[in-house]
Amino acid sequence: MKRSWAAVTTALVLCLAGVAVFVMRSRELPAPAQVAQAVEPGRGSARLVSIGPRLTSNQTSEPLSVYGEGLEPGMRLALGEPVSRELPLKVVDARHAYARLPADVELPPELPVASVKVRLSSAAGGPGPEGEARLDVVNDRAFPDLFALALSPDGRTAFIASPPTDTVFALDVSSGQVTALAAADGPSAITTYKDTEGRAWLAVVHRFSPELRLYALDAPGSAPRVLPAPVGASGVVVDGRGEVAFIAEQVRDTVRAVSLADGKERWSAAVDPNPRELTRWKDLLAVGSLQTGQVELLRQADGGLVSTVVPMPGVPIVGGGTEKFSKQVMGGKAPRGLVASEKLGRLFIASLGPNVGPNAERMEVSPNGGVAVLDPKRGEVVRHRGFGAGVTEGLAVDEASGLLYAADIGLGQVRVLDGRKLVESEDGARKALLQELPIPLPEQTPRARPDEDYGKEGRAGVELHSGPRSLALAPDGRTLYVLNRHTGTVAVVDVAEARKGQARVVKQLPVTEMRTQAKRRLGQVLYFADMGRTAMSCDACHLEGHTGGVFFEKTKPMRIYRSTTVRGSRDTPPYFTPASTHSIAETIKTVGNRNRFQNPALTDVEVEALSLFTSLVPTLPNPFRGEDGAPPETLALPDGHTGRPAEGRTLFEGKGGCTVCHPAPLYTLDQDPATRGKYLEVGTPIALPLRTDQQELVPGAAPPALVGTWDIWPLLTSASAGYEVKGDRLVVGTRFPLRVVLENSGPQHGNAQALTPQERDDLLAFLLTL
Repeated sequence: MKRSWAAVTTALVLCLAGVAVFVMRSRELPAPAQVAQAVEPGRGSARLVSIGPRLTSNQTSEPLSVYGEGLEPGMRLALGEPVSRELPLKVVDARHAYARLPADVELPPELPVASVKVRLSSAAGGPGPEGEARLDVVNDRAFPDLFALALSPDGRTAFIASPPTDTVFALDVSSGQVTALAAADGPSAITTYKDTEGRAWLAVVHRFSPELRLYALDAPGSAPRVLPAPVGASGVVVDGRGEVAFIAEQVRDTVRAVSLADGKERWSAAVDPNPRELTRWKDLLAVGSLQTGQVELLRQADGGLVSTVVPMPGVPIVGGGTEKFSKQVMGGKAPRGLVASEKLGRLFIASLGPNVGPNAERMEVSPNGGVAVLDPKRGEVVRHRGFGAGVTEGLAVDEASGLLYAADIGLGQVRVLDGRKLVESEDGARKALLQELPIPLPEQTPRARPDEDYGKEGRAGVELHSGPRSLALAPDGRTLYVLNRHTGTVAVVDVAEARKGQARVVKQLPVTEMRTQAKRRLGQVLYFADMGRTAMSCDACHLEGHTGGVFFEKTKPMRIYRSTTVRGSRDTPPYFTPASTHSIAETIKTVGNRNRFQNPALTDVEVEALSLFTSLVPTLPNPFRGEDGAPPETLALPDGHTGRPAEGRTLFEGKGGCTVCHPAPLYTLDQDPATRGKYLEVGTPIALPLRTDQQELVPGAAPPALVGTWDIWPLLTSASAGYEVKGDRLVVGTRFPLRVVLENSGPQHGNAQALTPQERDDLLAFLLTL
């Protein structure tokens, strides 16, 4: 069946167009007013021009860039109420300075965001600086988000990570008692294991702290062992017998093997962008990339690549609306869950299904949430079992019974599947679904709509407000624990009779209070919900508020586009290419209704809540900036070259002329109402060369914001900086798309060929620090 215009309620699949990350020149565009000019002769006072990013978070320490005139060493950045602080400035010249918002900024718990006035305070004896800017600080420290679940080896304690609040909760599953463990900055992934002596441990890695924390489970309350780990950690699994932790990280996009004996790194392997899901199978380590939709199989011994596994054209699709489009598959979608079964000899992957490319029927986006079967020996995706609705995430496999459990955060339910049937054949996979178990809501859980609007006319039930995210199976296989992201509970499910389709929720154990910032929480529910049972949600294409690979979509012009990030998008309307909506709220109302097929139409309450949540997704803090918020003198580039950010900034603002289309502080014309909405032709590729007769090749795009570009893959509206076409499918052409954009820029787009190799490295280093 045909899909609607876009797959995302936030509708940013084409927003900002991602046309490049360098420079666009146009004779029609004047120099933007935001770029600080030289101080007028004879003028003694300094002036604050702007600050970037404009939207930040109190979840962790955040680097800030300050732009002004007449800046001098000794000046400070004064933040008004309710932050009420002065921050030291690292002044590098009269027009550029840097600061760092500390990680301990506390705001009233019910306040979703604080709009803070920012001014300069002068150096001792200097005149009072002029100018004022605004900095919006999202109150993430008061917004728990239960993201990860692990069960102790004896099955008595469930551990739950909440990254924004720097908390790992220990839940006694018998008594319901909850204890908070002292975690570092942004606990992002957790796992449990037994060491060579049989002692049980909890391992925790962090997004913002370079720490691996090991908690001895036989000594509650004791201080954890702390080992070095990569910053930006996103996944962890442990080989207890081999005394090694395998850690995925998203700053350099690597997997590291860290010795649990001495903390030394055994090996490091470069992998596809944004690795997260990890699982061990015999002597292999499976690594899922959120951006490419591929799974890489590495040797656990040395990190060597064995094979790259991705759905190929012709892969069987069993069930769901994409079943007849197997031949048009061009790749995969993000692995949202990944488990291994040695007994069945397979891996199971939760995803939105194979990625269907250009096709004569103009079927768009191709969401088909379900579970894929992967053969690690042959290095291939065997088949995908699609459910045609919902968004499948967490998985758990019972080796003894052969059952597979799958959490659906979009519909608020857990599916029970016969893993053996999934493996044996297409016919078996079609019969593998044994039960769909709704996760009931705790009493007085707020709803987005009246209860009578749910569970009819093909819609999801009220249980979509629960948000089942992660699963853990008890050692005896008779109890399944379900982490509910939105309600803050762990559901205890009796699965003793699951093979008969009789799994049942026994009770709900509360973990933490989730009702602060109620409207924002409701917006989070709606962001992940599949109300219309179309398999489309905001998160379906903008996973965790970020990018989600590429899709064949958009009714006109119809072609392959990359999915853009939601992070920081509040400040850079309009959205779509060409521009068609001019605010987050307008976008949500327009595309959200199409995602649901108008079943039912979004209410004003839903639009308001979803707009609030989406508008408060900030860019991540740049990991390449120093403790003072400033870029380093030199920066190692992903391809082994070295660049100098300061020299790159000079090129960007001078010889390169980049600020014509990418002015500070967000480095896009769309940051200013007077210049936004420009649709420019700059000579960059307008489409990936895959079945171009079925794509509409319309040139032009908007200059994207460059803040956060370090974490974007692929680049360009067409995704041609990152992907390449091989036969009738997409393959990863480069993991450093910035280099591709720069090296292939012609006269209309900066003409980087006129720069020396070192100048190009310097420019890349500067862009990576934005």
